[in-house]
Amino acid sequence: MSWQNTVIAVVAGDAREQEIARCAVRAGATVRAYGFPWPDEGIEGVYHAKDAADALKGADIALFPIPGITAEGALFAPKCPEKIIPTREMLDGMNKPGHIILGWGDANLKGHCEALDITLHEYEWDVDLMLLRGPAIVEGVLKVIIENTQITIHKSNICLVGQGTIGSLLTNTLLALGAHVHVAARNPVQRAAAYAAGAESLTLEQLPEYLPKMDIVIGSVPKRLLEREQLALLPKHALLVDVAAPPGTIDRDAAGELGLKTVWARGMGARAPITVGRSQWSGIVRRIAGILEQKS
Repeated sequence: MSWQNTVIAVVAGDAREQEIARCAVRAGATVRAYGFPWPDEGIEGVYHAKDAADALKGADIALFPIPGITAEGALFAPKCPEKIIPTREMLDGMNKPGHIILGWGDANLKGHCEALDITLHEYEWDVDLMLLRGPAIVEGVLKVIIENTQITIHKSNICLVGQGTIGSLLTNTLLALGAHVHVAARNPVQRAAAYAAGAESLTLEQLPEYLPKMDIVIGSVPKRLLEREQLALLPKHALLVDVAAPPGTIDRDAAGELGLKTVWARGMGARAPITVGRSQWSGIVRRIAGILEQKS
């Protein structure tokens, strides 16, 4: 099977998916799309479907967004007028055996795919792709901080909860901007790396001691680690920025009830959609090439 005989559906997402759709057309595929912001001039060579089921009809491969699925099963599609929740009926319109390439799938999606002979290919945690889109995410987080505070990043007290690929990039950037950075992480190697970079490293158990001094708290772990008890220790002017996939690091409902300003900064890769769209495509195209090789 060749690219010319492959139908790709690009469903949900943000402006990054525009570039991904263009890349798929340039590769020679037939492309159907729905659920991301559609440019006024359209996208040459891409069929703009009436809904998600229409986009998936006859598709060999579906491309869903990197940002995680919500608790109710909806794909990340911040500009779409309705929620896109993949149903068995919707997915059944794909050619079989089918393939879905996405950040990660929830139990509901995995169950549908298993029943319909559709293989999921998850790449949310591919380190190379996280690094490629990392600069855009960091720039997006800086924008969120600047727009939601009345202090400079320089000399501010910032706590980063989590020190994975994106967390470590944020640490290095904030240190370079002159912030007093505190990193809380469970992994001792990550804490040591943060210390070596110039940050103060903490265990998660030490957070209550330091939270009362923080101006900004950034969560990057897709697991709830900051609950009401810890959030109540923060000063009222503190800004909370959660960059993690669902369910996020921060209990955002509790933070709101405590009067703390909170931003769930999902999809920060959209800060530079052409750059990040192309970097995501570099990971997607490897997976599609593997799929086509198996079918040939």
